[in-house]
Amino acid sequence: MLYEERAKVILQELEKNGSVTIETLSKILNVSEMTVRRDLSRLEHEGLLRRVYGGAVSSRGRSFEPPFVIRETKHKREKEIIGRIASTLITDGDSIALDVGTTTIEVAKHLEKFHNLTVITPNLHIVNLLANKKEIRLILPGGILRSGELSLTGEIAVRNLEQFFVDKLFLGIGAIDKDAGLTEYNLEDSLVKKALIKNAKEVIVVADSSKFDKVAFSFVAGLDKIHYLVSNERPKGPLYEKLKELNVTILTKEVFDATQG
Repeated sequence: MLYEERAKVILQELEKNGSVTIETLSKILNVSEMTVRRDLSRLEHEGLLRRVYGGAVSSRGRSFEPPFVIRETKHKREKEIIGRIASTLITDGDSIALDVGTTTIEVAKHLEKFHNLTVITPNLHIVNLLANKKEIRLILPGGILRSGELSLTGEIAVRNLEQFFVDKLFLGIGAIDKDAGLTEYNLEDSLVKKALIKNAKEVIVVADSSKFDKVAFSFVAGLDKIHYLVSNERPKGPLYEKLKELNVTILTKEVFDATQG
């Protein structure tokens, strides 16, 4: 088993349990405890966990987000539903922006059926999906590559993204809260998101319900910037009331199925 595969298992165990022992990981991975120690040291250096005597604990905080390889498998079914529903907001000839993250990838999977689309994205996973689609003109902003995420960030990306005016922005987000608004775990990503929002005619937030009523590290935008929220279920309590007050259209599977008749 390669390091990347072992790292994924280790992070999944931490995600599930909050802590893990070297002995347990050695048995799960079928490798020596020395190998586990090296893996834990490497993951700690990458800021993905914290070493403790005999094992490791999660390093979660408002600036911590699980790596892409973990997030892409979490809430997979919910994200697929969100992607399908969100894609119904697109029409032929649209110019759209697709944000970084895992949920916007699910939106991108539905673009092949449209004609004459212009797509701007700093998400290289989406670039790989759309690169050979004849009906899609694909624009990349350039910038600094975040290798684990396969996303483009930095001053070049931000400056270039601010030059484009798009019909629709599909925005992934780390957390959404009544008072804090839209927040993100990574500062560089939050700057890219702000640039995407700046000149978008419609902002469509695509986020599963695990993001509700949470606050991440870096502010992105107030809830008043949102036109649509597409999710697997409706927010509850004060968050829902605030979105309703701001006339945000909330689309869920239940609402979508009802409108399809």
